[in-house]
Amino acid sequence: MTVDKDDFIAALTSKSLCYFAKLAHTLNYTKTARSLGITQPALTQQIKKLERGIGSPLFYSVGRQIHLTDAGRILLDTVSGIYEILITAVDNIQNSTLDSLGSIRIGMLATIEDQVFEDFIIHYNDIQPGVEIEVSLLTRRALWNELENNQIDLAIMYLPDDSIKNWKPYSSRKIVDEHLILLHDNPKWENKKALKLRNITNSPWVTYPNNYYLTELLREQFKNQLVDPPQSRGRFAAPLQILHFAQQKNYNAVFPESFVLGNQSKIKLKQTLIDPKIQFEMAFVYRRDKINIPRIASFLKSWDDFITEKSYRERLKDNHPM
Repeated sequence: MTVDKDDFIAALTSKSLCYFAKLAHTLNYTKTARSLGITQPALTQQIKKLERGIGSPLFYSVGRQIHLTDAGRILLDTVSGIYEILITAVDNIQNSTLDSLGSIRIGMLATIEDQVFEDFIIHYNDIQPGVEIEVSLLTRRALWNELENNQIDLAIMYLPDDSIKNWKPYSSRKIVDEHLILLHDNPKWENKKALKLRNITNSPWVTYPNNYYLTELLREQFKNQLVDPPQSRGRFAAPLQILHFAQQKNYNAVFPESFVLGNQSKIKLKQTLIDPKIQFEMAFVYRRDKINIPRIASFLKSWDDFITEKSYRERLKDNHPM
């Protein structure tokens, strides 16, 4: 089939290639359209336009499931290569900048207690007033997507994260060790130092949404200990929403230690450890080459100095004394 050059060039827009790459990843029109914030017909139209321009189908269906054709696989490999070239080019340009100018884009998991980071960014602005700091609160999936596409320089998130299969392009730097604390209103548990999971599932809980890191972490712990998970009476993305709901209804809820330490003045429920401890860590995650960008290296060095002067937990307690 002969491909019209003008049609080919018109079809290869950044939008159509982005839509194609996302669809090739999910192999699901509904999920892809939802993640892009567009309608399914609009997505289908872009894919059809791309196929007409190239002169070959990129997907085929078996029942309700779609798959990449050979042409689709070739295009996906090419698009991935183009993205890597562009990311490298952007990083190379940024490498030549000074540590005192430019911007640093940070994505933070929306469930993380952010007071210490706010204090540090204010402190960092005193050191480097010419560097603009942009912070976005994101879901775990959005964090990884923006890291992959070089839309953020640093992610602040929880680890380990088994949903990420390819760690090769990334580095991580631990911020603090975390563990979960149960908040409850049960007087029988008040004097206990720790509680087994199997003993705390009879009462209603308030939790994070199903696909959130802490929910999946808990679900895995229940599974490992052969315990049925508790009934959830509400699911909220923001920790303070969970706390408010739990305290109004006297339901159980679990939070990272950093949130509990940082919000002592707001917490009225009793606090008890879980046995065995459910442990994880909060960390910076970034593409390996980012550390070569002067302002990123300067930012992380200043963070290390900030935390060396006074520990993360001490700073949380300073903000919200017990």
